[in-house]
Amino acid sequence: MRLISTKTKSINRSFKEALMEGMPIDNGLFVPAELPLLPLAFTSTLEQYSFQELGLFISQAFLGDEIGTNELEQIIKESLDFPIHISTLDESTHVLELYHGPSFAFKDVGARFMARCMAHFNTHENRDLHILVATSGDTGGAVAMGFDQVPGIQVTLLYPSGKVSPLQEKQLTTQGNNIHALEVEGTFDDCQYLVKHAFLDQTLRRSIRISSANSINIARLIPQTFYYWEAYKQIKQQGDQFVFSVPSGNLGNLTAGLMAQRMGLPAHHFVAASNANEVFPKYLQTGQFKPMPSKETLSNAMDVGNPSNFARIAHLYGSTWNIVKEHMDGYRFSDAETKAVMRETYARYKYIFEPHGAIGYMGWRTYQKANPETTGIILETAHPAKFKETIDAVLNTNIPLPKGLQNLLSKEKRSIKIKADYEALKEHLLSLK
Repeated sequence: MRLISTKTKSINRSFKEALMEGMPIDNGLFVPAELPLLPLAFTSTLEQYSFQELGLFISQAFLGDEIGTNELEQIIKESLDFPIHISTLDESTHVLELYHGPSFAFKDVGARFMARCMAHFNTHENRDLHILVATSGDTGGAVAMGFDQVPGIQVTLLYPSGKVSPLQEKQLTTQGNNIHALEVEGTFDDCQYLVKHAFLDQTLRRSIRISSANSINIARLIPQTFYYWEAYKQIKQQGDQFVFSVPSGNLGNLTAGLMAQRMGLPAHHFVAASNANEVFPKYLQTGQFKPMPSKETLSNAMDVGNPSNFARIAHLYGSTWNIVKEHMDGYRFSDAETKAVMRETYARYKYIFEPHGAIGYMGWRTYQKANPETTGIILETAHPAKFKETIDAVLNTNIPLPKGLQNLLSKEKRSIKIKADYEALKEHLLSLK
C-alpha cells in the first residue's frame, strides 16, 4: 500500500514510512493512494471468520507484504484479544460496544495495533521513537496501555487540564515507565495544535525521531475499519439497510467507517452525531467547513472545534459536498438532551449509555424518523463506568467499577502541568533524548 498526503500527492510513502512519520511535512494527513476493494466472497462469508481472522484478512489487503504473514498474524492476535459485542435494544436498534478492551474504550483497537506495528519496525533502530498524543479523554488511556514498556519508544500524552473525567485522568497519569503526561492549561484544540507544531518543526525532527498515535496517524484508522465489518457480520441477517450512527469529534471513527464502505462494506448510510461542537454537522448542512473554538460538554472526547480528519473525508469524496451529503447526515445535541436520553433509555431498555453513546443514539433516532425502514448500529465508544460521576448523578444510581478501573483509584497521579506553549513541549521532548 502506498500513502499520499491529502495536500501533496507527490508525497508518497510506504506503510512503514507513514506509520513512523505520523504526519506529512506539508501539514496534510496520509491517506491510501487507492483503497483496496475486498472481494465479494469475503463479504458473503463473513460468518466463517473470527474477529481476529477478519482483522488479518483486511490488514493484509492494506499492507500487502510489508509485514510478513506470521508477524502480522501475531500482531493481530495480541491486538484483538477482546470481544466486540452487539447489544440489541429493539428490532431496529443495535449498540456496537467497543469498550471491552483493557482501557475500556474503542481506541484500544487502533492503539494496540499501532503499538505492535511500531515495535515491529523499530527493532533495529538505535534511537528512541517519541510518540506524541493529544487526547480529549480516551485516546491517551488506550495509548498508555498499548505502548507501556515497549522497548525503544517514549510516549508523551497531552491532555487539557480539568477537561477529562477523573478516571480518564487516572489512566493518563498513572502508567509511568515510558509514558509521560503533560497537563495543558487549555483545550484539546490547543493540545492538538502543539502536537502538529512539533511535526512541522524540522529542527526538532532532526534532533529526535517523532511520530503520533492520534488518529492523524493512518495506522490508527486501518484497524478501526475491522469492527465495522465485525458489526455487519453479527447482524447481517437482521436487515438490509444498515445505518451506522457515530459519536463524532475528531472524525477518526467516522472516517474509518467511510473507508470500510469504500472497500465494500454494505453500509447504507452514516450519521455523524455531535455535541455542541457542531462544526461537521454544520458543514453537512451548508457546505462550509468553519472551525471554531471548542466548547466544554459532558461528552468531552468530542469537544473538538477543528476536527483534523475532515481533510481525509474531503479527500475521500474529492472535496465534493454533494457527494459527501449522499453518504451521511449530521446532527448536534445539547447536554440537556444527552441527560434526558440517558434517563429515557435506562427506563425503557435498562441500558446505560454514557454521554457519547447517548448522542449516537439520538443521532440514530433522528435519522430513523425520516427513514423507518433502516436498521441502526450505534457505536458505544467507552464503558459507562469511565463517566461514573455523571451517570450516577443523571440516573440516580451507583454503577460498579470494573476491576481494571477500580485498581486506578489508589494510584498516584503523575503529570507535568504546562501552558499551551510550544516551547514548553519542545523542552520536555528534548529532555527525554
